[in-house]
Amino acid sequence: MTTEPHSFPRRHARTQRFTLGAPRSFTVAPDGSRVVFLRSGSGTDRANSLWVLDTEEGGERVAADPRALLGGASEDLSPEERARRERSREGGAGIVGYATDTAVELASFALSGRLFAAELRAGTARELPAPGPVIDPRPSPDGRHVAYVAQGALRVVGAEGEGDRALAEPESENVSYGLAEFIAAEEMGRSRGFWWAPESDRLLMARVDDTPVRRWWIADPAHPEREPQRVPYPAAGTGNAEVRLFVIGLDGLRTEVAWDRARYPYLAHVHWSAAGAPLLLVQARDQRSQLILAVDPDTGATRMVHADEDRTWLDLFPGVPCWSPSGQLVRIADEGGARVLAVGERPLTGAQLHVRAVLDVSAHDVLVSASAGAEAAGEAETGQVHVYRVNELGVERVSQEPGVHAAVRTGDVTVLVSATLNRPGSRVQVLRDGKPTRTVPSYAEDPGMSPRVTLTEGGARRVPCAVLMPRDYDGDTPLPVLMDPYGGPHGQRVVAAHNAHLTSQWFADQGFAVVVADGRGTPGRSPAWEKAIHHDFTLSLDDQVDALEDLAKRHPLDLSRVAIRGWSYGGWLAGLAVLRRPDVFHAGIAGAPVTDWSLYDTHYTERYLGTPAEHPQSYAKSSLVTAEGLSSPAEPHRPLMIVHGLADDNVVVAHALRLSSALLAAGRPHEVLPLSGVTHITPQEQVAENLLLLQVDFLKRSLGITTA
Repeated sequence: MTTEPHSFPRRHARTQRFTLGAPRSFTVAPDGSRVVFLRSGSGTDRANSLWVLDTEEGGERVAADPRALLGGASEDLSPEERARRERSREGGAGIVGYATDTAVELASFALSGRLFAAELRAGTARELPAPGPVIDPRPSPDGRHVAYVAQGALRVVGAEGEGDRALAEPESENVSYGLAEFIAAEEMGRSRGFWWAPESDRLLMARVDDTPVRRWWIADPAHPEREPQRVPYPAAGTGNAEVRLFVIGLDGLRTEVAWDRARYPYLAHVHWSAAGAPLLLVQARDQRSQLILAVDPDTGATRMVHADEDRTWLDLFPGVPCWSPSGQLVRIADEGGARVLAVGERPLTGAQLHVRAVLDVSAHDVLVSASAGAEAAGEAETGQVHVYRVNELGVERVSQEPGVHAAVRTGDVTVLVSATLNRPGSRVQVLRDGKPTRTVPSYAEDPGMSPRVTLTEGGARRVPCAVLMPRDYDGDTPLPVLMDPYGGPHGQRVVAAHNAHLTSQWFADQGFAVVVADGRGTPGRSPAWEKAIHHDFTLSLDDQVDALEDLAKRHPLDLSRVAIRGWSYGGWLAGLAVLRRPDVFHAGIAGAPVTDWSLYDTHYTERYLGTPAEHPQSYAKSSLVTAEGLSSPAEPHRPLMIVHGLADDNVVVAHALRLSSALLAAGRPHEVLPLSGVTHITPQEQVAENLLLLQVDFLKRSLGITTA
């Protein structure tokens, strides 16, 4: 299939959703004199360079250029690095991550499996001799050493390249040191496996043993000459990796950190700062109880600082737990029906805010990301996320314009990243004492379109919704409807940001009224809203239907022609919609759907559904491949397109194949589109472009829409 070179699908794919060229990954020096960040050279350039902004003079300089450092050679990524990027959904190239010392004078990064260091004041970079392939290099706080992982071993080298040595080497092929296991990186938000002591004399180091984890095989049927990839995958109800933690000195001497690993096997978060002893957050497997532990780094003994219990599940939040500079525990908790920030034992926020993350903790306040709480939320606040300063005196909003905001702060300098509905991309401002002083330019391409989006609410439960109409539509004639949800945990789609709605707008411009609905289970409203789906994912579908029927009372929606598309959880939701509610949905596109939740990973699936052995009815009700999953209250059978990447190691292609087999056995017509060499994300330009075009063709065929 071909298209004109400058069509939206081609530009959307080539620019990686118009993210290339945008600055990201900011670090602020303690004295506020410089801001370090990553940015590629244009809106179509995948290779990120390391940049330094002088906040006083305003000038920028490149501290490390990947093309110069590699001498023009192409990158060579190890399987371990490819897997790490897949977990973080990283589609870029060049320098995709870096770490600095405390003074933000030395940065280290891996490039094509090689180890590099950059002097951030001088703007120079050099390669350090190291056995590869190098993963996750991190300077010591004093800048004298760099620790990194290579071939499962945690190693350290001097900042000038001297004295490279292994601190811990794997005892078998199933053991690694210094890396996050699959579910920590995929589900817990922990991408690291080692942490420097503030004094730079030792580290905390995770040891992962994958022996208890079942092995799966990921093959590429398009290349039968290639051997399948053997991967450990902890499916729901099966064995997890064994994770232990050690304090290890630069001489290699280690002391194991002791806690009740049998009761609390999940190492979810580690924090080590000068404000106190190392902190661990460890969770029970059912995620209904967790402990915050302080570690004695000399003996490995732990003491309990705080304990949490919840009858449904306990969420994990970025930035916490941690110590304040005065040694008080900072955490986010679900208390009194709200998600609150607590410092010490005192909640500093209430029902007015739904706290999402802790961004920085100073002696005077805590910087948080939050949305309006359930009691304060209304249609005017739909999709907004703001940055707030919180202390005992109250709450002050840092971000002002309506939109979605994030921030990085050190001292009196804040980097504020802001996306709004009326401006493409994100604007990056450098604030000093809360006042804008600099702007970090973005090289991202302008999408060339502005979404015609209305943020609203639908149904009795006031489901947050985005309604998009064709940009050239000015009539009252009802349009065929395309529901375009994610619809599940972690995946808020209804946001007050321009670029988030570009693909939905492109579908709208093909002649659809597009509806995006964030029902129960999606983040951003209240703990009760998110936890309503406990043991029953199908409530997500109920909310889609309720929102659709209510919106049709206020918008020109043709309910006789309704389709739904989605990816991952959204793909499962699309499949569920056409199988369970053919009276409402007339066609569906299920992209990389989880069709059998017993095939998905432990930490995610068991949080919501329990284990398959203990709650088989929850799995059966939420499955698309069981007899219950295929049953529907009415005929006829609706067209369904199933799309899946054959190289997906997160939602493996077995999900799509089992659904197709079950549909075939039940005599239900459907289409299957296999994507050779594609993982859970689709960074390949031609694949991503043509996938959009094929979906439009399928939707128009299925709904009987004649192309003018």
